[in-house]
Amino acid sequence: MSQNKIFRFGVFEADPGSGELRKAGMRLRLHEQPFQTLLLLVERPGEVVSREELRQKLWPADTFVDFDHSLNTIINKLREVLGDSASSPRFIETLAKRGYRFLPAVEVITDHGEKGGVASAPPTAADLTAKPHALPTSVLTRAEELPKVPQGYVRLLFLLIQIMYLSFYIVALARLSAVEEILAGVLAHPSSVTAALVASAAIGIPIRCYLLSAVSFDIQGLRAKFSKLFPAILLLDELWGLSPFLLSPQIGLGLALGITAALIYVPFAQRTLVLMRES
Repeated sequence: MSQNKIFRFGVFEADPGSGELRKAGMRLRLHEQPFQTLLLLVERPGEVVSREELRQKLWPADTFVDFDHSLNTIINKLREVLGDSASSPRFIETLAKRGYRFLPAVEVITDHGEKGGVASAPPTAADLTAKPHALPTSVLTRAEELPKVPQGYVRLLFLLIQIMYLSFYIVALARLSAVEEILAGVLAHPSSVTAALVASAAIGIPIRCYLLSAVSFDIQGLRAKFSKLFPAILLLDELWGLSPFLLSPQIGLGLALGITAALIYVPFAQRTLVLMRES
């Protein structure tokens, strides 16, 4: 194993020379055996590193240890440090009774500043069907950048957002005649806006009910399902983010603009919470 190389993947760097794992330049606490395991994985991204290879590397032949339990503990510690999940792996994939595979591509940097990519193995048909669940990483926040947050807080915030939107829809439909009067006072042709409001509420209500039940009953794989719904959710939420302007005669244009600005961010906050939930 070369001591003059640094392995970079995402915001992480593994430095064999110093024995350090860093995240965006900040050193992370990681003991020797988990670090050595990580090095074995990042040296061969996309390949299966067998449990027997790991046993031979981590424990000498004359060492007596509960191998299965110890290795599982090491992998769990690595996942904790990387913010990874066994059920929805972004870094370390478990292959039952075989070993482990490091999923992201790894960039190798030498002590001379030279760079070389270590590409992951070509995706198989199973990979292509199993991995479209990752949410878009180009929008605001990537999953590996998020802090570890108690899941109770994440769940509560996500549920409150869904209840907020569900309340918007129900109140608007219940007071549709009042909404039409407001629209008539600010628009020359309010009927098209009323129709869009009713249609979006009719679509939004089942979506919110599904998300409420999914989080309440802790349905696994929500990230994959949310990623499919996210374009529709983004469109709906941005549309309803303009609703405070309907109340501008009562609350003022400045306050309506401020509330709208906050509501425009909410769909991205939901996405971040989903990433936190399965991190």
